[in-house]
Amino acid sequence: MAIQFNHTILSAHDSQASANFLAEMLGLPAPTHWGPFQMVTTANGANLDFMDTEGKVTPQHYAFLVSESDFDAVFGRIQERGLPYWSDPGQRHRGEINRHDGGRGLYFEDPNGHLLEIITRPYGSGGWNP
Repeated sequence: MAIQFNHTILSAHDSQASANFLAEMLGLPAPTHWGPFQMVTTANGANLDFMDTEGKVTPQHYAFLVSESDFDAVFGRIQERGLPYWSDPGQRHRGEINRHDGGRGLYFEDPNGHLLEIITRPYGSGGWNP
């Protein structure tokens, strides 16, 4: 049986603004509304479903595999907005891009503090092992 990832739910203080941010930053289609969710769909059909919460949002990490040209486009939008970015999940190397496995990667935060990552090669695909 082929198992595929379908969706996950992300807590947000403003689900519409958060979904719009993700779609705009990644160059994805505008979010769609379904029930209590604002859904952003990736190219492989997986949904990130943003849902409003009144309580504390516990930041999570979401990684996206992108092409070299998409990396350039997303990085351009990060720079245009003046958003901080890091080469590592611990956010110790601000303003740097990692080059693991012969690709490029970086991390940036969404309005709720979720740590978004874009990479051009899956980790471990080029022999890199921290």
